[in-house]
Amino acid sequence: MKYLPLFFDISGRHCLIVGGGAIALRKAKLIAKAGGQINVVAPDILPELTQLAEKSLGSCQFRAYQSADLADQNIVVAATNISDINAAIADDCHARQLPVNVVDNAALCSFVLPSVIDRDPITIAVSSGGASPVLTRMLRSRIESLIPSAYGRLATFVGHMRKTVKSTFPTEGERRRFWESVLEGPAAEKVLSGDEPAARELFEEQLRSRQKKLPGEVCLIGAGPGDPDLLTFKALRLLQAADVVLYDRLVSPKIVDMARQEAEKIYVGKAMANHALPQDQINQLLIKYAKEGKRVARLKGGDPFIFGRGGEEIEGLAEQRIPFQVVPGVTAASGCAAYSGIPLTHRDYAQSVRFVTGHLKEGALDLDWKTLVAPEQTVVFYMGLSNLQVICKNLIEHGRDPSTPIALVQKGTTPDHKVFVGDIGSFCENVDLETIAAPTLIIVGEVVQLHGQLNWFSPTT
Repeated sequence: MKYLPLFFDISGRHCLIVGGGAIALRKAKLIAKAGGQINVVAPDILPELTQLAEKSLGSCQFRAYQSADLADQNIVVAATNISDINAAIADDCHARQLPVNVVDNAALCSFVLPSVIDRDPITIAVSSGGASPVLTRMLRSRIESLIPSAYGRLATFVGHMRKTVKSTFPTEGERRRFWESVLEGPAAEKVLSGDEPAARELFEEQLRSRQKKLPGEVCLIGAGPGDPDLLTFKALRLLQAADVVLYDRLVSPKIVDMARQEAEKIYVGKAMANHALPQDQINQLLIKYAKEGKRVARLKGGDPFIFGRGGEEIEGLAEQRIPFQVVPGVTAASGCAAYSGIPLTHRDYAQSVRFVTGHLKEGALDLDWKTLVAPEQTVVFYMGLSNLQVICKNLIEHGRDPSTPIALVQKGTTPDHKVFVGDIGSFCENVDLETIAAPTLIIVGEVVQLHGQLNWFSPTT
């Protein structure tokens, strides 16, 4: 993030615009909406811009820019059509540590003027940091269509009730959860439809019914294989409502960042022979925070019920009668295979698929190898990189043809996504396994042949 988004109160403050054309006018209109006093300097100034400056109690100087024009100004916009003059204005402002925006030159800006969605008192700003103003205007139009103007009225209604709610609920978490129930309920609908007296009655009724201590809850959320765009709508909604987030090693940092800034984030990841917390301690943490009345998001890579120990974690919650819900995620097998152009089933190659763990249990890879070598079947091994040689050897010894295709997917669906393809008879000799980084997924079966034809994902780093 190059720019820190800020909402700056410029009401009554001196705002200098150097330039008198259409671009300067557009910037001035935005400043005027925020109540700034507009001062314009340019040899030629559009009549509409002159009127805007006078209405804001500002001034117009019909001449070239001088560095003395910066005196007593709070912000500056350089909007001339001469790049050397704009650069000189920027240099003068930087020397005075005065915020400056230079049109069409992001490198010289210390602040940018975004595209704005105005639902007073709600203000939404969209910016590309000067990289693509057209794109930001398009995004603004899309956001505007999703947020009716009545949302400003709703924000005002909520603002009038904040003191009452704060005196009723002692903790920030309780207040936030109450407000969520209001804003998703009938009181908010009444405000949006213009019936504020009815909204107030519904609000007060809801306040009386919610004064008892609110129970905690645990949401077991599948975060998918890595690409944040694969997160479900429900997963995102519950993640952003959480007070505490417990997340695994395989959860993308971008997904963790989607949680509220105020949420407590606790890493509980596991790698081979390196567990941040033992499983029983993770289970106890979930119970502890829920009993404190908090909403807990338990983020697990892939799907929580496929090699994710999700069942173990909610058993303890069920025993303690703690409310919980489970949000499925895109499991690594389907996500990594899809991003690699490998259909796990295909009527010409495989009519079934098996998901198995490739992880050692008590020193041995204890699998039903006879069933894993069945014809017209795809087998997906989770966590099998360190045991790849053992996997290939056992498949061949139990009857699988050494020429059977195999794919190893590294960090699937992420910018580091890579696919290594070969056959089980020679793969370990032809691929330098030391250079491959976990997490990985191993796919064995004839469907791997389709990778070359159907591969579509081209990650960029």
